[in-house]
Amino acid sequence: MKRILPFLIILSVLGVALGSAWYLKRSSTANPAPPAADSPRPTTPALIAPGAEPPQTSGPATAPVKIEEFGDFECPPCGQFHPILKKMQEEFDKNLQVTFREFPIVQMHHHALAAASSAEAAGLQGKFWEMHHLLYDNQKAWHEQFDVRPIFEGYAKQIGLDVEQFKRDINSDLVARRITEDGKRARSLGVNGTPTVFMNGREMPFEVIINEAKLRAAIKAEIESAKR
Repeated sequence: MKRILPFLIILSVLGVALGSAWYLKRSSTANPAPPAADSPRPTTPALIAPGAEPPQTSGPATAPVKIEEFGDFECPPCGQFHPILKKMQEEFDKNLQVTFREFPIVQMHHHALAAASSAEAAGLQGKFWEMHHLLYDNQKAWHEQFDVRPIFEGYAKQIGLDVEQFKRDINSDLVARRITEDGKRARSLGVNGTPTVFMNGREMPFEVIINEAKLRAAIKAEIESAKR
């Protein structure tokens, strides 16, 4: 059973295939166009799947600005977005809460599933964000490798995990289920590429999230709106 779990996860994310063409179009240019209209697109609460519980969240629940990112650790635009979002977290501190949702696009990225599983396995030992940062910070170093397992195990050791437990958890039902549940949430929200980012429930245009100044302005506007 354990040996076929990765294939079960792959089946659960096959729904992203239709989004691959859109992703390619968006990531093939240095200044890609936004996937939607210039203004944020609101979401409808009805029929939205909850995603993995508890979610991978950083920041206080009382924060006036809540960002939910659907990401793929091997996705180049996600790697570009990572330092921008990290900087926003440092700048806005308690005013910003970030939730990361797994959305590995396995049709395009050979190691996306392994990376997502590694992050979730690290999360079972309380080190999701440490692994998250290492995966994105070193994306260029591992994404072209044939076998990423020893690399990810090295990251696990680097952040102080029980490596043997980490290796078992990567192929566990719990990790597979968490990735699947995040995928269900993504599909219920109409997500079809990465990174897709929602701010306080509204999908943000790609041209905003990938631009530090524009993202900062959007966060400030939400904070000011919460004060009224």
